[in-house]
Amino acid sequence: MKTHTTNYLNTFICVAPDCKVTTGTVPPQKDKITAAHLQYELVSRNPYKYTSDDVLFMVHAAKNDLPTVLWEVERAKFFSKPQACFRSSPLSKQYGWGIHCNNDGKIALYGMETEAYQKFLADPTVKVVPALRTQRQTA
Repeated sequence: MKTHTTNYLNTFICVAPDCKVTTGTVPPQKDKITAAHLQYELVSRNPYKYTSDDVLFMVHAAKNDLPTVLWEVERAKFFSKPQACFRSSPLSKQYGWGIHCNNDGKIALYGMETEAYQKFLADPTVKVVPALRTQRQTA
């Protein structure tokens, strides 16, 4: 079975060009927990502990109430098909968070208003890629 990955190495995902906020904003908690809120909780509380693959799968497992004993099998199934990467995460599209992926693929969040965010943008040793736009551009 082929395995796909969403992990980036030594990359900074900056906020989408059409992001409407000007600072890193905590995704609101709603009646039903959202993927954005789960992603935020996992990454903000555990900087550089998880890869994007880890976070995306844990969010999938939580949203689908998968028992941890099934995670190994379910993770293999989950990544047997291509998955959307963190460039499409609401954290960087809507909520103003840059996502740094270190040399091991572990990720951390940086609010777009922070000095660290600006340093990543200016660092020639780090590949900078923008988050995907929220809305399509019209020609």
